Amino acid sequence: MTLRRTLTALAATAVLTLLPNSAQAAGTYPDPRPITGQQIIHDPTVIHLKSGRYAAYSTGGIIGARLSKDGKQWDDAGNAFATPPSWWYEYNDTGDPWAPDISYRSGRYWLYYAVSSWGTNHSAIGVATSPSGLPGTWTDHGKVFTSERTDTWNAIDPAIVKADGKLWMSFGSYWTGIRMVELDTRTGKAKEGATVHHLATRPDAPYAVEGPYIVKHGRHYYLFASYDACCSGVNSTYKIKVGRSTTITGPYIDSTGKPLLEGGGDLLLEGHGRYVGTGGQSVFRDRGQDWLAYHYYDTKDSGTPKLGLNRLSWTKNGWPRVF
Repeated sequence: MTLRRTLTALAATAVLTLLPNSAQAAGTYPDPRPITGQQIIHDPTVIHLKSGRYAAYSTGGIIGARLSKDGKQWDDAGNAFATPPSWWYEYNDTGDPWAPDISYRSGRYWLYYAVSSWGTNHSAIGVATSPSGLPGTWTDHGKVFTSERTDTWNAIDPAIVKADGKLWMSFGSYWTGIRMVELDTRTGKAKEGATVHHLATRPDAPYAVEGPYIVKHGRHYYLFASYDACCSGVNSTYKIKVGRSTTITGPYIDSTGKPLLEGGGDLLLEGHGRYVGTGGQSVFRDRGQDWLAYHYYDTKDSGTPKLGLNRLSWTKNGWPRVF
């Protein structure tokens, strides 16, 4: 990198660090990191495996898998499972899973995922474990948590977070928004009779907020969520918003103090240029750096959903920014 480019990058970082807390200023949204190979993906969850490779799992296939040696060149690696577990067919006719989440604890990799049908909250979240995190090595352990048509929440889009020695799962899509339950640390499944906490919603139906992901930074927990419409190619209006709380179960508020339960949320990333409908996000940490993973629809490739990766940094006031 030349000295001029280095100074330009440092200047841009300094400007973003000093931006107001409310939202990443209009026109400053960065393009995703250039990648090569198999870029097509939806609802990505990414992890740096202990073996040294990167793995990305996603909606599509029987939980589609991508592998990379450097986080830049990605290769198709098939699916997490060879065949769908039989119980998936209780929730859709094709055994089609959605929105996985991968994490590592207790010497194993844990893969959470949802099975449902479009437009219904007859849904379930399941879990599988693997010693390596690689496709083809997963053992399914069945249902973690379910929702029915009589519930006011939807058991899809799971994301796992540890807090104060406890294990929690945020989830939700439409049906009044984002929820959370405590999990049993041994089984990885919802505790019997667990309270269903309410974290975020929109003021009006259809309450278009989904895909939560929570991370801790400093003394706060940060709730990232996707707002508005997914899955419509170049017509998608997905965008990523964030709020924070000092306790895992909330209340979560944005930088103006507005609760996410009242429609609040700081805009972190939205469509710009060829990158439309940014959402389905997750966050992973790699060599001390936080990264935001998401999908976007490429207007220069017929709206094909592709993997977006951006560095995630934090202002002095503790709010996230993408670079």
